Amino acid sequence: MNLESPTVTVNKTAEEVFEFLTKVENFEQLMPESKQKFEKITDSRFLFQLKGMPELVLDQKENTPSSQVVLGAASDKLPFTLTADIVNTEDGKSTTKLTFDGQFNAMMAMMIKTPIQNFINTLSENIGKL
Repeated sequence: MNLESPTVTVNKTAEEVFEFLTKVENFEQLMPESKQKFEKITDSRFLFQLKGMPELVLDQKENTPSSQVVLGAASDKLPFTLTADIVNTEDGKSTTKLTFDGQFNAMMAMMIKTPIQNFINTLSENIGKL
């Protein structure tokens, strides 16, 4: 299952957005209002829970300075990645697009597609407000 957020313009350079997204504690600021729990575990791992959803632990999997941050599920039970692609545009601005890629059976994909799309759209909107 592959889902994408709309591309948002951010009033920060790609370097600034990259620095923000590589500090896992900053993801708390991007979470939807339905966030029930957020906990930084290490400098590269955090746990969060949204209302009506199980707790999820995300790890930073890989980073490409100033252009990409890849987070992935710490558990093999729900294997997925969340990738932020960051591009410099004009004077001090950049764009960011989130891509969710997960391997789920058809029934699970059907159940989680809408909540995950809403989640990445909210993250993307909140990145745009930085």
